[in-house]
Amino acid sequence: MNELRKSTDYQLLIDKVGTTYQSAKNNIISAVNTEMLHAYWQIGKDVIEFEQGGKLKAVYGKQLLENLAKDLSLHFGKGFSRSNLNYMRLLYNKFPICETLSHKLTWSHYCELLKVDDDLAREFYEKQAIAENWTIRELRRQKKTGLFHRIAIGKDKSKVLELSKKGQLIQSEEDFIKNPHVFEFMNFPENYEYTENDIEKAIINNLQQFLLELGKGFAFIGRQQRITLNNRHYFVDLVFYHVKLKCYVLIDLKIGEVEHEHIGQMKLYLGYYEKEVNEISDNEPIGLILSEEKDDILVEYAMLKDASKLIVSKYQLYLPDLEQLKSKVREIIEK
Repeated sequence: MNELRKSTDYQLLIDKVGTTYQSAKNNIISAVNTEMLHAYWQIGKDVIEFEQGGKLKAVYGKQLLENLAKDLSLHFGKGFSRSNLNYMRLLYNKFPICETLSHKLTWSHYCELLKVDDDLAREFYEKQAIAENWTIRELRRQKKTGLFHRIAIGKDKSKVLELSKKGQLIQSEEDFIKNPHVFEFMNFPENYEYTENDIEKAIINNLQQFLLELGKGFAFIGRQQRITLNNRHYFVDLVFYHVKLKCYVLIDLKIGEVEHEHIGQMKLYLGYYEKEVNEISDNEPIGLILSEEKDDILVEYAMLKDASKLIVSKYQLYLPDLEQLKSKVREIIEK
């Protein structure tokens, strides 16, 4: 029997059976999740139709969910709290066509989405959660940091509406832009005098969160990647490869304001990677300079008529003012 267990074929059988079993379990969980999601939608529909049915709406409207929560819990156990029933109502209200609900998202995902008042933002977060397979925790984080609004700032109204309907589609270097990038996961205390090296280390220690902030498709290559020219060494802070765009992405981190020499240095890195590192199948590399501050006019002049794929963007280490971001996006929509 021990000899059998040592057999390669036997181990392959174990793996094959395990894969089949796990796949079946996952399919069952997915099917149950879809059925429950549809059931909650139907319950929400039933509640709203009852509320709109006539005299009872005016007389018992405020008491309805409270009474339902008690009676349904008594008959069917957990799952019918007043809060849960309210989300079921909202699910039907915000998603009136049941078929538009995604089987890739759970009831908990939709509860988080229903907390978003802005219809455009909610549609975006739903599309992005599906596309990037966000966990509940990741969805909460992206809502908290105002991802939709940070991407929307700087776009015109049509682009904002497209962003809401389709999510963020990475098609060019411009799709990496956020206003600003948020690295709250580094947990630096306020007034802490951090260095660029501290930020770089914090990114490596929180690489999963950093990749979530960057977006889908990034593969980490390394930090402090050396470039040698004329017997002088230069170091790129962080290097990634974007799988969909098929190109290297070079990131430099700057404390304070970005200067024109930082832009020149990044151009050097991009030229080196294009000539010395790129394979035939690779596209032109993209450079991303992340700084605490930037002068838009200085950046414009430093990159005037420049064809290189270089982005200068701001970052911050603490959560943004969401109301301020929302206000800016509202201005774009209302124009």
